[in-house]
Amino acid sequence: MATDQSTGAVQLMIKINRDSAARLGVDVTTIQQTLYDAFGQPYITQLYGPLNTYHVLLEVAPRYQTDVSALTRIYVHGSGGMLIPLSQIATLEPVAATLAINHQGQFPSVTLSFNLAPGYSLGDAVDAIQKAEAEIGKPDTLQASFQGTAQQFQVSLSTQPLLITAALFAVYIVLGVLYESFVHPLTILLSLPSAAVWALLFLWVFGFDLTMMAIIGLLMLIGIVKKNAIMMIDFALERLRVEQMPAERAIYEAAVLRFRPIMMTTMSALFVTLPIAIGFGAGSDLRQPLGVAVVGGLIVSQALTLFTTPVTYLYMERFSEWATIRLVRLRRSRRGSAAAA
Repeated sequence: MATDQSTGAVQLMIKINRDSAARLGVDVTTIQQTLYDAFGQPYITQLYGPLNTYHVLLEVAPRYQTDVSALTRIYVHGSGGMLIPLSQIATLEPVAATLAINHQGQFPSVTLSFNLAPGYSLGDAVDAIQKAEAEIGKPDTLQASFQGTAQQFQVSLSTQPLLITAALFAVYIVLGVLYESFVHPLTILLSLPSAAVWALLFLWVFGFDLTMMAIIGLLMLIGIVKKNAIMMIDFALERLRVEQMPAERAIYEAAVLRFRPIMMTTMSALFVTLPIAIGFGAGSDLRQPLGVAVVGGLIVSQALTLFTTPVTYLYMERFSEWATIRLVRLRRSRRGSAAAA
């Protein structure tokens, strides 16, 4: 762990004994003004010459400005105009000080940098820091926040559900326009949960976290898996609407005739991402969660979707027919009521 806090400087703290100062008739404001006149270089006046003007500043001699003992030779006015040495009413104490004060926004800040220990992820480090922050009982005036990679990690965690939801919604809209149906896009999207579950399970088994690369792998998996269902549903709807074929026969022929292209595309995607999952090449550790998510989801979901998609299609088609009949009956009843009125 490293920090940008530099405490190598030393400053002199003047602690005023207010009881002694009050007894001698010395005001704290007088002490402050005397010290400012000695070391603050206050502006006194301006002298005008034939060609130039000169600013007059008040300060002690330069040889006393770097000598701590010079403070013991400073006198302040007390009651009755008597001069009282500063050392009689104040003590000088050297304390550690910072060489530079960093700011974040308008507030002074200290940055603590850390590296990850072997076997621990950034999420584990963030959780440990937040736990330690809660246990130390820090005051309300002290605010803690993450920067850099840890901040991006938190931002990505907060936006990941929105990203996946937006992707699924976009897929639903596109498929709804393609098939002119509100039901069958759900038939295709219902093939995704099994792939996502197994992808997350493979990531957990091989010890990978849900990083940004793993999220990208899940999004790739959504596109690869749903094309299996699209190939079958598209073929079945064509047979159903053009040739007036029964739904059971249509989805059966779709599953048989589209089995070869489904397996070809799936195996191509599987063999392409398998080297990434194994971890070949430079920077393989970064890309490995992507490959594990895609390979793990494809291996299981491929076998499941070949059986579950036709079943889901049949149930959705029956629901669509039932909803259509109900809608037609509702319209007829409304027209009959309007005609009777």
